Amino acid sequence: MKITNEKLKKILVEPGYLSEDDFKKAVKDSHSKKKAVIDLIIDNGLIKDEQFGQLAAADIGYPFVNLRAEKFNEKIFYSIPDLVAKSKKLIAFSGDDSQVKVGMADPTDLEMIHVLEKKFSKRVKPYYITMRDLNQALLRYRAGLKGDMDDVLRRIKNTEEGNIEKDELMIKIVDLFLEYGYINKASDIHIEPAREEVVIRFRIDGVMHQVLVLPKEFLDLILSRIKIMAKMRIDEHKAAQDGKFQFKYQNNYIDARVSIVPVNEGENIVIRLLAASSREVNLDESGLSNENLKLVKAIIKNPHGMVLVTGPTGCGKTTTIYEILKILNTSKVNIATIEDPTEYDIEGIGQIQVNAKTGLTFAKGLRALVRQDPDIIMVGEIRDQETAKIAVNSAMTGHLVLSTMHANDSATTLPRLLDMGIEPYLVVSTIKIIIAQRLVRKLCEKCRYSYKISPEEIKIINKNEKFKKIIFEKQKNLDKLYLYKSKGCKVCSDSGYKGRVGIFEVMEMNESIKEKVLKKASSVEIEKIAEKTGMPCMFVDGIDKVLNGITTLDEVFRVIGEG
Repeated sequence: MKITNEKLKKILVEPGYLSEDDFKKAVKDSHSKKKAVIDLIIDNGLIKDEQFGQLAAADIGYPFVNLRAEKFNEKIFYSIPDLVAKSKKLIAFSGDDSQVKVGMADPTDLEMIHVLEKKFSKRVKPYYITMRDLNQALLRYRAGLKGDMDDVLRRIKNTEEGNIEKDELMIKIVDLFLEYGYINKASDIHIEPAREEVVIRFRIDGVMHQVLVLPKEFLDLILSRIKIMAKMRIDEHKAAQDGKFQFKYQNNYIDARVSIVPVNEGENIVIRLLAASSREVNLDESGLSNENLKLVKAIIKNPHGMVLVTGPTGCGKTTTIYEILKILNTSKVNIATIEDPTEYDIEGIGQIQVNAKTGLTFAKGLRALVRQDPDIIMVGEIRDQETAKIAVNSAMTGHLVLSTMHANDSATTLPRLLDMGIEPYLVVSTIKIIIAQRLVRKLCEKCRYSYKISPEEIKIINKNEKFKKIIFEKQKNLDKLYLYKSKGCKVCSDSGYKGRVGIFEVMEMNESIKEKVLKKASSVEIEKIAEKTGMPCMFVDGIDKVLNGITTLDEVFRVIGEG
């Protein structure tokens, strides 16, 4: 069932879910980007995939099902061959003695429904599903990385040395790493040489998972393939190298950044996967509390000043900056960025990548950007005094500047800027807001359950005065306190966690904090006055998410300690 642009307009624009201008822009962009209009609308965060599914289903008069929230009956699911499921765009996901529930991209296909009823000898109840939901569900048919890899290794063993097919099979091995890394939403793929083997690990939701062990003899072949893809020197084995390439999976293009460094047992490879199409999370879903979300959205409306996002490596700083840029990116403003590297392409924004070989540093790139008449400037990271000074001066001269810094919390960021040689009066004049964050794993919603707090956990609470105070504000009687955990299921690969969410503290530069900065107060003093004037610290935000069943105490302690 093809949904025409006219039908889309009727479903989304006429009822007011989408503006006429946004719809026209999506139609126009679909021609140049060769992408479906609805995919562009969803990618740009104008509507969620599930919401579109509900509206489309209502329009054709069929019920909608979100397959990602359903528990699959494996026997019913695998009773439909994968080739049939892919070609007919359907998923049999559940059923009982009287009926089978089938998700279909075209639930009006009565002929197919009759075929299924004959197959199952039961009534078939069709549901409308979106194409994104269908493609995600089809991944269940894969045998798994180990099964596919074992098949390739068997074929390699049966192949004569030097045979062309062996080279093709080595290409297949690397393709499998990339494909399965992307399918499993891995942020990084690690290929690590040991004495007699090569270990493959994926970083998923911030945690490393060993997925495969290969014979050491394959290391050189894998290295050569990846170096060729990333345009690196294949004859260099004693120096660190960086490169990048792009690969395609289904209709998605994924950028891969490669880092190779020499180690005792060979060369260590880390591939970071960057897929713009998978970035469906927006600022509203980042984990910011309602109060902090309102504050951030109000501050970024300022025509000038500086917004800083801080935290350690891998805490989601760049993602937050991109989510803010998505909100600000309209035809009425000129936005420019200087990044190292440019992680995601954003339509309508001029993006410059730092290049050490040509001498294009953050500072030089930022100087050039200021002459490009931008309204908003994004600096990937403030690393040194020169970049900090130019960024501050840009914020003073009528630009809104967004950037990131490495700092433990929002209060620590201000003394760091002073240490970089920025005058206190410039800091208080330009900084509008500082967002400090970490990422914690989310409990799997499918197998999550509540439980009464244990005596051991009560002891942990009572040992930490700050922790105890926060908990007591929420629940006076610890004996009646309920927390959450997950059993582990197929949806979360038995880990108990699925996805990640941010925990935040958002510091607005009020008068009390400005006075402390002008006096060059310590980060401890600044933090105290910020909390006194209403800023919940990151630990408080983490505990709120624990009590609401979003994450666990262990996760909060893992990323920020015990308060």
